[in-house]
Amino acid sequence: MQEEPENCPGVGTENAGKASACAGCPNQRLCSDPNTKVEDPGKALVAQSMREVKQKLLVLSGKGGVGKSTVTTLLSRYLARVYSDRNFGVLDVDICGPSQPRLLGVEGENVHQSGSGWSPVGVDDNLCLMSIGFLLGSPDDAIIWRGPKKNGMIRQFLSEVDWGQLDLLILDTPPGTSDEHLSIVSYLRDDSAPNTLYALIVTTPQEVSLLDVRKEINFCKKQRIPILGVVENMSAFRCGHCGQTSEIFPAKTGGAAVMCAEMEVPYLGALPLDPQVTKACDTGEDITDIKNSTIEALANICQKIVMGLESA
Repeated sequence: MQEEPENCPGVGTENAGKASACAGCPNQRLCSDPNTKVEDPGKALVAQSMREVKQKLLVLSGKGGVGKSTVTTLLSRYLARVYSDRNFGVLDVDICGPSQPRLLGVEGENVHQSGSGWSPVGVDDNLCLMSIGFLLGSPDDAIIWRGPKKNGMIRQFLSEVDWGQLDLLILDTPPGTSDEHLSIVSYLRDDSAPNTLYALIVTTPQEVSLLDVRKEINFCKKQRIPILGVVENMSAFRCGHCGQTSEIFPAKTGGAAVMCAEMEVPYLGALPLDPQVTKACDTGEDITDIKNSTIEALANICQKIVMGLESA
């Protein structure tokens, strides 16, 4: 009998399909049937579809509103610009709040389907995007789905999109540590290839955000996902008129740097609250065209991320 990991018991274990974590999972019946103790067939489809995707990076946060989507956009734009000889992809896994099409300036584009699956939308020559936002009739349409249907959509994104050859796929995830996250990890984690799935965690400095981020860090540790580091977003605001710096979200307990030291995870750096970046994201402009302290901080963070991926 296999050892039972925490949360999802795992296919082929004694509690498969019976544990509390199995409630609502689309594969619960398959796992609980003693005559079908086989691996989820969807995992094989995902592995086949993503066979040429070298590494995957989950952008996580326990709390909403800390800027995961913005950080995903900043990272993907910067990496695609600086490493022009590599190919990057972004998968918007926030089913109920897809924002990447607008942030990356491709809102309103259509997804085409071919014999090899859905073709992701091209953002740049070496950057592509897939999001449920491309499949909606209107940007105002609400996704009112229960967990199993969302999980099924995630599996489709992973197994039915023709990603082609990618050096890195960045996944913009929703807040929390629930259905969507467990589905992503179960499909992408490959114990035979441990250096392919990583996590990047985003937080803001205040304690109410750090409390939830601590849960996200523990989620990654329990799911055996290596954490490349933590980015402190919206760490300070520098006024463009008077030059004064203000802490919009004051760090009462030392912010992300102190938390990282306590939890023994790398601290990658801080990104300020920047009106120029906010405007560029709202209009879908390429933020790498901006030259200021935010892009300098982003460059340092990206260098650490690439070093972490290359040293794996």
